[in-house]
Amino acid sequence: MAQAAEHMDFCTLGMFIIDEIEFAPPKPPVKEILGGAGAYSALGARIFSPPPRSKAVGWIVDCGSDFPAALRDTIASWDTGVLMRDTPDRLTTRGWNGYGENEHRAFRYTTPKLRLDHHALANTQLLWSKSFHLICSPLRCIELVENILALRNQSGHPQSPRPLFVWEPVPDLCIAQELPTCLKALKLVDCVSPNHAELGGFFARDTNSKDHVNYRLIEGLCDQWLQNGIGADGKGGVVVRAGKDGCLVAHQGSRKWLPAYHQRAGNVVDPTGGGNGFLGGLAVGLVRGSCTSGLQNIEEAAIWGAISASFAIEQVGTPTLSHSPQGEETWNGVRVEDRLSEFKER
Repeated sequence: MAQAAEHMDFCTLGMFIIDEIEFAPPKPPVKEILGGAGAYSALGARIFSPPPRSKAVGWIVDCGSDFPAALRDTIASWDTGVLMRDTPDRLTTRGWNGYGENEHRAFRYTTPKLRLDHHALANTQLLWSKSFHLICSPLRCIELVENILALRNQSGHPQSPRPLFVWEPVPDLCIAQELPTCLKALKLVDCVSPNHAELGGFFARDTNSKDHVNYRLIEGLCDQWLQNGIGADGKGGVVVRAGKDGCLVAHQGSRKWLPAYHQRAGNVVDPTGGGNGFLGGLAVGLVRGSCTSGLQNIEEAAIWGAISASFAIEQVGTPTLSHSPQGEETWNGVRVEDRLSEFKER
C-alpha cells in the first residue's frame, strides 16, 4: 500500500458539506453547493495538480441517501484521489451559511455531521500521504497526529518519511483557555495557519484595527508561538491569513507579509472556503518545494495558497474547470501558471 501511494501528496481530514448560502438582501440564496473544509482544501490542492498529478490529491466524501448526481459529476471531473463512501442510511452532512454586514458569517449544521478521523485512513492509500490538512481543536490536533503516525508505524512501513502536518485551528476553540493545549499541538505540526482573528483569540486580543488588521500585534503573537517552538525540531512555521490584508509568513529568523491576490472587493463574490482553499495550496506547495527541511519554501507555498484562495472566492461555490483550445487546464478561464506569474511580478 505504501508503494502504491507514494505519489499521494495531500490528504485532508476536513469534512464534505453540501452548503446552502443565504446572502444579505437583495441577493438571492443558493442551494446544493459543493462545500465544506474538505472540498475546498482539496480544491486548493487540485488547482496546482493537473492530471495525472490530480490523483495525488486525497479527500473523503461521505455520500448520504440524498447526494445530488450533479455534485458527483463535478467531483468526478476533478479526477482526484477522492475516496467516495456511500452511507445510504443517513443524510449527507449539510450546512447553512448566512452572511450579514462586514462579511459576518453565521453557520449551522442542518443535518447530523459525520466527522473524519484516523480510522477513515486505515487500509487506504490516503494513510501514506506526504501531507495532512487537519482542521480541528488543539486537543483533537494532538490526537490526530499521534494516531496517524501510529497507524503508519503499525502498517509495516515504519521507514516511510514522516509526513508534513498542516493545522488549521477551528474558530470556536481559538480561545485563551485553549492556549496551553495549543502550544503542545504546535510542537507536533509543521505549519499552523489560523486567520488573524483566530490567532488573536488564543491570546484574548483583538487583532483588528480601524481599516486594516493590526500588523504589529499579529507579528508579536506569531513570535510567541515561534519562541514556544513549532514542529518536532522547532523549525516549523506560521502563516496567518488576514483576508484583504494578505498573509504573514513567519518561521525561524524570517517574517514577511504577502498581499492578497484580489485587491478589489468587487472581485470577491463569496469568501466561503477561501481559507480552506488557501490551506490546500499551501500544503502541496510545502510538499513539492525543492527544500522541505525547516520549511524553507514556506513563502512560495503561501503564494500558492493565495492563488488557490483567489480562485475559490471569485464565485458562489467552486470555480469552473475547463480546457483551453491547446488542452491546458483553466479555472474560471484562467491558467493557474499565468495567475501565479502575474502575482509574483507585482
